[in-house]
Amino acid sequence: MHMHEVTRSYGMTETSPVSFQSRIDDPIGQRVTTVGRIHPHVEVKLIDQLGNLVPVGSVGELCTRGYSVMRGYWGEDELTAEAIDRAGWMHSGDLAVIDSHGFCNIVGRIKDMLIRGGENVYPREIEEYLIQHPKVQAVQVFGVPDQRLGEEVCAFVVLKPGQTATVDEFRAFCQGKIAHFKIPRYISFVAEFPMTATGKPQKFMMRKQMMSELKLGEARTA
Repeated sequence: MHMHEVTRSYGMTETSPVSFQSRIDDPIGQRVTTVGRIHPHVEVKLIDQLGNLVPVGSVGELCTRGYSVMRGYWGEDELTAEAIDRAGWMHSGDLAVIDSHGFCNIVGRIKDMLIRGGENVYPREIEEYLIQHPKVQAVQVFGVPDQRLGEEVCAFVVLKPGQTATVDEFRAFCQGKIAHFKIPRYISFVAEFPMTATGKPQKFMMRKQMMSELKLGEARTA
């Protein structure tokens, strides 16, 4: 398209809004697969569920601190305290990986992550693999309760017009390509996803629908 100076960026309204951005002289691989590197005069860290820093190349929650972070939500002190900790770090709720060169890749949302038998499963990773299937038009992956494992992996799949497929076909497509615990146990072929007014898939509605179809209750925890 002869648009050589288009760059990718990442941020949120609460961080005014961009905190990562690629540059026009970055290698093409990093420009198309990451959101670039941190902006000047801004700090960033990735933490685990206990608040500890994660090693380079590992998944963690992305937190930002610096001049661009908001002072707070107007009239919402409790929400502000949930989002910004006492050290001034804005917790994004996004899961990311930062490599040794500082390039960041957003891999999912904390609220979307599911835990199957003690293993963390990131739906976006599975979605990015399943979308490569030649019959798939769109896919959403989420968790449903399981009494033994805590959660099981479920996928809603929208096929391309005129295509048909079977659950076994999709499981075979995954076999040996992604870890066994990431292969969806439940696969449902749907015409469309439940969406918000702004066009975002509603995974909580998909979960509710699948639980109803499978007659599943919430998993008991010790």
